[in-house]
Amino acid sequence: MSTPKKLAGFEMTGRGVARHGYPLKSSDGKEVGVCTSGGPSPTLGKSIGLGYLPASMSAIGTEFLVDCRGRDTGARVVPTPFYKR
Repeated sequence: MSTPKKLAGFEMTGRGVARHGYPLKSSDGKEVGVCTSGGPSPTLGKSIGLGYLPASMSAIGTEFLVDCRGRDTGARVVPTPFYKR
């Protein structure tokens, strides 16, 4: 039985842009989820994304890695929606 997953919003803390299908990893490099969408946000001035993470890693502020074309890049879970008027 697999771990229940939760859709979480995140921002990139390192240089890189998360894209659909990129693997999401725990801090020890184990693959734990997948990015469903992502891209740069001109309004926020940073790269953001959505992805499925284990429920235990979906709390606001949780740090994890995104495998951006073979390079692990830091990311952090943030509240959604990303922008308020």
